[in-house]
Amino acid sequence: MPTVTVRATNPAGSAGGQVAVAVGLRSTVVLALASVIGLIMLGWPLVLEPGSGDRVDPPFLFLALLPVILAVVLAELSEGGMDARVLAILGVLSAINAVLRGVSAGTSGIELVFFLLILGGRVFGPGFGFVLGCTSLFASALLTAGVGPWLPFQMLVAGWVGMGAGLLPRRVGGRAEIVLLVVYGVLAAYVYGLLMNLWGWPFIVGIQVPGQDSTELSYVPGAPLLENLHRFLLYTLLTSTGGWDTGRAITNALAIALLGPAVLTTLRRSARRARVERT
Repeated sequence: MPTVTVRATNPAGSAGGQVAVAVGLRSTVVLALASVIGLIMLGWPLVLEPGSGDRVDPPFLFLALLPVILAVVLAELSEGGMDARVLAILGVLSAINAVLRGVSAGTSGIELVFFLLILGGRVFGPGFGFVLGCTSLFASALLTAGVGPWLPFQMLVAGWVGMGAGLLPRRVGGRAEIVLLVVYGVLAAYVYGLLMNLWGWPFIVGIQVPGQDSTELSYVPGAPLLENLHRFLLYTLLTSTGGWDTGRAITNALAIALLGPAVLTTLRRSARRARVERT
């Protein structure tokens, strides 16, 4: 019969303290499986090789399954034990992120949601960062009526951003930590844009069919990987890299550099609270 113990986090609240959401072996396996499935669903245009004359249909079945997979992952992570105060912090940060995304999204890539997501993942760990990414994008989508087939992918990729922040080296502190987070925030901005472009690429530009109108950027069913990859990277470069993604990267860098030290201190002060862990 499982028991419940209460442990205090690092009193100093340093970067090397315990994480708020414990990620056990089962949660790690489920999270890894969901990540692999998500990558397959994102990258199907590059890896699918239909035969001659075969009809190419996007994997809508996988699209319907993705919310279920995310729900399973979140349930597994919560099984690791989440203190009520940590749950309250998660709710507050998700609500703040939802509001920030609502007031900033759609303006030249200025998106304030990611800087708080990165700082939260940094302080509370990869499990918390993944959950915060999912809940922030879900809550903001409800507020802005931005619910659509793209939402599960946004939640998954944002979860990866928060999880990656929690996996950064824990011993780095002071100004070096801010520099590390700024660099990560810039890279995460471009990776997020790249992966979300991959999800929408065949739907927006279309599939090249002989005798039909298409562009040099269109997905070509059955073409070699390098050819479709070249088309996709060119599409990304022309549509988002120099605009939305760069705006997002600059926003992340400035927000982390200017607000990061104060926000990290506040979050770590909250992290000194006790947490519940199942043993």
